[in-house]
Amino acid sequence: MSPSAELLAPPPPPASAPSAVGEAPHTIWSRFVILMLCLAIVTTTLAFGTVHTWALAAFQLSAGLVVAFWMADAWRTGALRLSRSFLQAPLAAFVLLGLVQLLPLGTGSVENIAAGGLSVEPTRALSFDPYATRLVIIQALALFVYFAAALAFVDSPRRLRLVVRVIVVFGFVLALFGLMQYFLNPYVIYWVREPKQAQPFGPYINRHHFAGYMELALAMPLGLLFSGAIDRDRVPLYAFFTLIMSVALVMTNSRGGIISLVAEILFLVVIAAGVGRESGREVGGRVRAAAARVAFAFALLVTLFLFALYSGGEQSLSRLVGSINDADPTTGRAHFWKGAVEIIKDHPLLGTGLGSFSAVYPRYDTGNGAYRLEQAHNDYLQIVSDGGIVAALLGLVFVAVLFRQGFARLHSRDKFRRGVALGALTGCAGVLVHSLFDFTLHTTANALLFLLLAALATMNGRIEEAEKPRRRRRRRSGSNSHAEVTSAAVGDERSHLPA
Repeated sequence: MSPSAELLAPPPPPASAPSAVGEAPHTIWSRFVILMLCLAIVTTTLAFGTVHTWALAAFQLSAGLVVAFWMADAWRTGALRLSRSFLQAPLAAFVLLGLVQLLPLGTGSVENIAAGGLSVEPTRALSFDPYATRLVIIQALALFVYFAAALAFVDSPRRLRLVVRVIVVFGFVLALFGLMQYFLNPYVIYWVREPKQAQPFGPYINRHHFAGYMELALAMPLGLLFSGAIDRDRVPLYAFFTLIMSVALVMTNSRGGIISLVAEILFLVVIAAGVGRESGREVGGRVRAAAARVAFAFALLVTLFLFALYSGGEQSLSRLVGSINDADPTTGRAHFWKGAVEIIKDHPLLGTGLGSFSAVYPRYDTGNGAYRLEQAHNDYLQIVSDGGIVAALLGLVFVAVLFRQGFARLHSRDKFRRGVALGALTGCAGVLVHSLFDFTLHTTANALLFLLLAALATMNGRIEEAEKPRRRRRRRSGSNSHAEVTSAAVGDERSHLPA
């Protein structure tokens, strides 16, 4: 090339800043996926927790819409967004287990019934209730879609903050609504519907499930506060959000919810002590921070105690023991658990079928059978009853991977990322404690928020803010020029290093 040609040649384009590792461009379709995710957090809760057939159908259709947006995003970018998170494997295997239970490999779960010369052919599926198992599979697939979409599309610090704010703000608004409805008319949902066989709270027909949702929602601002991820001017606001959600939980009169709240606070006090050690804080600073966290936890518990005393008098102080029967402190749960254990003994490997507990339990009920039991009031026993040892192992793998990866994220250099991971793990730990006494994760809204927190706790570095370079103070102009020369020399030296 001649010198004149070189002068006329256009200058090379400037090098673009490197993007975050694994971050794809944000299309309009990916924004729709995030919008659907945020809407699902709100709508599944307001629709009575999404437990009715119409609400379940709407939720499953919305999952199909998410898949459509997902495919449109793949068409637009030329690449299908998929997360490599191992947490997806146990959930996918759980769906596969349900499909295996539908195979015609059984010996017949019901007797032939002769009526007017007609007979009903017994089902040959491994599941004792194939219809219920199909419904569970469809619901699990819908939840899996939202979980996988959260892992794939919450891929930037901005989107992370958006989802976290939706959880915190909506949890606060929901708590306010629940308290207002409780003090005005505690027996009618939306001042329109009055459940006949349950004690509602907020939009939930079952007050225990509302308590479970509060455990998940309030854990996020608690984690941000305990990790020091909130600016000082916003600390009172987040503390107020946490207080209102905690008060709403206490007012549900759910003993399992109150025990889980105490477990969450203890979890935070213990785990938060190790958060941020890699930031270089001195031992004295860590001790002061730990003392501040303990003081905050103590103040929160005292405030809840005083509010309960003020709002309900002496009767409110007996919430943990007021409804306990001396003959049966578990209020009937021990009887349910005994029946579930007997089912597990007879069907240890693959269980009786996902969602089949209500159909199988009457055969093991030693009571008078006055009412039909839908759930075992213990998620651990029921998952083994429905899915056997295989389902139990899948659940253990999910929980183990969740906390292992979540603890690893607690050492991130991004303090907001650390706070999100701590809050998400705290919420998951709290609801896992509550699952010992109730079946809160059988409610779609609670299961969705649990999976979303699990995703937020384990996401990779794409959602972390870039670390800002530290600036050193320069005292004299001479030192400034020396620093500039040294920096230039270092830059020249690095430019000659091999890539």
